[in-house]
Formats: sequence, C-alpha cells, structure tokens
Amino acid sequence: MESIKVNVILDAKGLACPMPIVKTKKAMNSLEAGKVIEVQATDKGSRADIQAWAQSTGHQYLGTLEDGDILKHYLRKSSGEEVNEKKHPHVISNEDLEVKIHANEDIVLLDVRESAEYVFNHIPNAISIPLGELEERINQLNKDDEIYIICRTGNRSDLAAQKLSKKGFTNVVNVVPGMSQWSGKTSNING
Repeated sequence: MESIKVNVILDAKGLACPMPIVKTKKAMNSLEAGKVIEVQATDKGSRADIQAWAQSTGHQYLGTLEDGDILKHYLRKSSGEEVNEKKHPHVISNEDLEVKIHANEDIVLLDVRESAEYVFNHIPNAISIPLGELEERINQLNKDDEIYIICRTGNRSDLAAQKLSKKGFTNVVNVVPGMSQWSGKTSNING
C-alpha cells in the first residue's frame, strides 16, 4: 500500500472515546496550518467522531485507511485559507474544465494539494505537486503546456498560478472552486 506523506503521526491506539479526539485536538493546536496529521486509533467509533469533529472545527477530514485493527485517519489543519483574495487573472470553472477533459483536449492538470489529499480523491491523470514542492519540481512542467491548476478551494492553486506565471509560464489557469465542489470523475487510493 502506498504510504501517505504526513507531518505528524498521532498514536491514539487502545484509547476509548473521547480520548482520540482529545489527543487529536491537542496535536492539531500545535500543528502549522495546512499540515497533515495521521491519527492512529483502534476505537471503531473514532472514524465517525473524527469526521464530525473535523466538520465542526473547519479542519479538513481527508479519509481513513484500515490497516489490520488500526484505523488511520487523515486530517489537514485548516489555515482559514477561504479568505485569501484571488489574484491570478485567468480562471476557469469546474464545469468548463470538465468539458475540456471530456473533449480530450491536450491539457495538463496540476493538483497542488498535499499528497494525502490527492491520494484520497483526485481527478484522473492529474499531476500531484503539492504547493510547497512547486519551486523544486517546476522543471517537471513544460512552459508551452496549457496548465490548469486545482486545489481544494482555489486558493493554493491561485498562489501556484502566480508562481508559475512569474517563472515564465504563460498559459496557466486557476480552477475555481476546485476539488471541494468537483462533481466530475475522480480516482483514489483504492483505484
């Protein structure tokens, strides 16, 4: 099974409800915004608890993988990123992007979310380069390509589009509102 890149692993194995949540809250508080945490729990009820807690706090629940008796829950700390102002001038709607994908247009779709977000849910054939790795992996992209950049809400992709534009990429488009509202085809870690 492919391993998922996380910033913190929290061991909540053997703890009964509500302890996994209590420990997760504590760990989240010291986590930097945008970072991903893996919570390892054996309490079967922890999946629903973690999901509900994430929803109520605005953190992003990415998904859960079962590893034998251990449930590995993945969460991303919210950064209040929903309030950034958009700056990259070229944007495309989810719907228009879907049309381009269906028409098999020759486009590059760049997903700049964290790799943990990507493995749980992404558009087929999207290239995964998390925003934080874009600078060092920029040579994996071709300046002549039509590049559509997607993230969860259009904010990280906006920053990525600006970065690429500054580096001389001329055909870069930000997808808004991004994966949080994507209704087209997706792939995930389970195929």
